[in-house]
Amino acid sequence: MIVVVCLNPALDITHEVPSVRWGGVNRPRAVHARPGGKGLNVARTLRALGADLLLTGLAGGVTGAGIEAELARLGLPAALTPIAAETRRTFTIVENGTEGTTAFNEPGPEVTAREFAAFRAQYEKALAAADAVVLSGSLPSGLAAGTYATLIEAATAAGVPAVLDTHGEALRLGTQAGPAIVKPNRDELADLTGRPLSTKNDLAIAAGQLRTLGAQAVVASLGPEGLLAVTGDGRWRARPTAVAGNATGAGDAVVAALAHGLVLGRPWDERLRHAAALGAAAVAAPVAGEFSDTDYASALSAVAVHREEAG
Repeated sequence: MIVVVCLNPALDITHEVPSVRWGGVNRPRAVHARPGGKGLNVARTLRALGADLLLTGLAGGVTGAGIEAELARLGLPAALTPIAAETRRTFTIVENGTEGTTAFNEPGPEVTAREFAAFRAQYEKALAAADAVVLSGSLPSGLAAGTYATLIEAATAAGVPAVLDTHGEALRLGTQAGPAIVKPNRDELADLTGRPLSTKNDLAIAAGQLRTLGAQAVVASLGPEGLLAVTGDGRWRARPTAVAGNATGAGDAVVAALAHGLVLGRPWDERLRHAAALGAAAVAAPVAGEFSDTDYASALSAVAVHREEAG
């Protein structure tokens, strides 16, 4: 079983309008609402892959209750710890006439020490049956930057490998805790190293620095350039064919594939082939956390994976 941790879920609300009248009244042609957040996208993707999983995290208020109800309707196994504060919402306005998109993301709720202690007890209980754990997304207010590091240490103590996908100080501290895989993107790597990464060698050096910091393997997602992996089995690159569409959620699909490949014991070349293909299939899908089997199979046949000489 793969345990997916989503400490800062959201209810994603999208309004489609011909064009926005700022300062006036807007009447959306369509409104969509669905559970969101990086961890939820990972969990949906794993479920579509047929993986056994459990989604854990925090949920509060009317919004949190709505997310839990929708997860139950979808049949996605979840055990979310209740909190007093309201789970956040995100609002996206899509202008059909111009293809412009504007997003408003609320901050996460304030989480108390007692609420996190209740979550951690539930998390450690889930680790007893876990083959891997995924820790994905931002941290809500009230939780220290070292929260993911603490959860990775608990997983390591239970003999469970961890996959980490976050940013900033939470990424740095989490990496120091020794996860099996860390999955930054280009901007997150640059932010962590404090310098621009303009060449392939710059990216490889930065990924190697994260591995030196404590990660067993680093897989950087580079958008259309595919994936760069620095592992104990060498340095690899995986590149899918170009795909047009919505890149939101592509990184989450990569994380799901990496965790799935870890549990299945796939060698790195196969693990990266599937991860790059699933990321490409997610770009082609209209909604984050979903993909077409046809797109996945097509991308898988076209992914180029090669091992590089370090240098």
